[in-house]
Amino acid sequence: MNDTSIIEIATQTLIVAAKISAPILVVTLALGLGVSLVQSVTQVQEHTLTFVPKLAGVAVVIIVAGNWMLAELVGFTTGLFDRIPDLIR
Repeated sequence: MNDTSIIEIATQTLIVAAKISAPILVVTLALGLGVSLVQSVTQVQEHTLTFVPKLAGVAVVIIVAGNWMLAELVGFTTGLFDRIPDLIR
Protein backbone atom coordinates (compact mmCIF):
# COMPACT_ATOMS: atom_id res chain seq x y z
CA MET A 1 0.00 0.00 0.00
CA ASN A 2 1.45 3.34 -1.00
CA ASP A 3 0.45 6.94 -0.61
CA THR A 4 -1.18 7.12 -4.02
CA SER A 5 -3.66 4.35 -3.27
CA ILE A 6 -4.60 5.90 0.09
CA ILE A 7 -5.22 9.29 -1.52
CA GLU A 8 -7.22 7.64 -4.30
CA ILE A 9 -9.43 5.79 -1.80
CA ALA A 10 -9.94 8.97 0.24
CA THR A 11 -10.86 10.90 -2.90
CA GLN A 12 -13.34 8.26 -4.00
CA THR A 13 -14.84 8.21 -0.49
CA LEU A 14 -15.40 11.97 -0.52
CA ILE A 15 -16.92 11.85 -4.00
CA VAL A 16 -19.34 9.07 -3.03
CA ALA A 17 -20.28 10.91 0.17
CA ALA A 18 -20.96 14.10 -1.80
CA LYS A 19 -23.02 12.26 -4.42
CA ILE A 20 -25.13 10.53 -1.80
CA SER A 21 -25.73 13.57 0.40
CA ALA A 22 -26.36 16.03 -2.45
CA PRO A 23 -30.04 15.22 -3.12
CA ILE A 24 -30.97 15.50 0.55
CA LEU A 25 -29.00 18.71 1.01
CA VAL A 26 -30.44 20.35 -2.11
CA VAL A 27 -34.03 19.51 -1.13
CA THR A 28 -33.62 20.74 2.45
CA LEU A 29 -31.93 23.91 1.22
CA ALA A 30 -34.73 24.63 -1.25
CA LEU A 31 -37.46 23.87 1.27
CA GLY A 32 -35.77 25.93 3.95
CA LEU A 33 -35.44 28.86 1.59
CA GLY A 34 -39.06 28.58 0.51
CA VAL A 35 -40.39 28.31 4.06
CA SER A 36 -38.25 31.22 5.25
CA LEU A 37 -39.53 33.30 2.34
CA VAL A 38 -43.13 32.47 3.31
CA GLN A 39 -42.33 33.28 6.95
CA SER A 40 -40.84 36.61 5.95
CA VAL A 41 -43.83 37.55 3.82
CA THR A 42 -46.44 36.49 6.37
CA GLN A 43 -44.39 37.48 9.44
CA VAL A 44 -45.12 34.14 11.10
CA GLN A 45 -41.97 33.20 13.04
CA GLU A 46 -42.72 29.66 14.18
CA HIS A 47 -39.70 27.35 14.54
CA THR A 48 -41.65 24.16 14.05
CA LEU A 49 -42.95 25.44 10.73
CA THR A 50 -39.54 24.90 9.12
CA PHE A 51 -39.04 21.44 10.58
CA VAL A 52 -42.06 19.62 9.18
CA PRO A 53 -41.59 20.47 5.46
CA LYS A 54 -37.90 19.58 5.64
CA LEU A 55 -38.72 16.27 7.31
CA ALA A 56 -41.32 15.48 4.66
CA GLY A 57 -38.94 16.51 1.88
CA VAL A 58 -36.14 14.30 3.19
CA ALA A 59 -38.57 11.39 3.48
CA VAL A 60 -39.65 11.86 -0.15
CA VAL A 61 -36.03 12.06 -1.32
CA ILE A 62 -35.13 8.88 0.54
CA ILE A 63 -38.14 7.10 -0.94
CA VAL A 64 -37.35 8.29 -4.47
CA ALA A 65 -33.54 8.14 -4.46
CA GLY A 66 -32.91 5.63 -1.67
CA ASN A 67 -32.41 2.74 -4.06
CA TRP A 68 -29.80 4.70 -6.01
CA MET A 69 -28.05 5.79 -2.80
CA LEU A 70 -27.88 2.22 -1.53
CA ALA A 71 -26.60 0.96 -4.88
CA GLU A 72 -23.84 3.60 -4.85
CA LEU A 73 -22.77 2.62 -1.33
CA VAL A 74 -22.86 -1.10 -2.07
CA GLY A 75 -20.87 -0.61 -5.28
CA PHE A 76 -18.27 1.48 -3.51
CA THR A 77 -17.95 -0.99 -0.64
CA THR A 78 -17.70 -3.93 -3.04
CA GLY A 79 -14.98 -2.11 -4.94
CA LEU A 80 -13.06 -1.53 -1.72
CA PHE A 81 -13.33 -5.19 -0.74
CA ASP A 82 -12.15 -6.20 -4.20
CA ARG A 83 -9.08 -3.98 -3.81
CA ILE A 84 -7.97 -5.50 -0.49
CA PRO A 85 -5.61 -8.09 -2.05
CA ASP A 86 -3.92 -5.39 -4.13
CA LEU A 87 -3.58 -3.10 -1.10
CA ILE A 88 -1.97 -5.78 1.07
CA ARG A 89 0.86 -6.42 -1.40
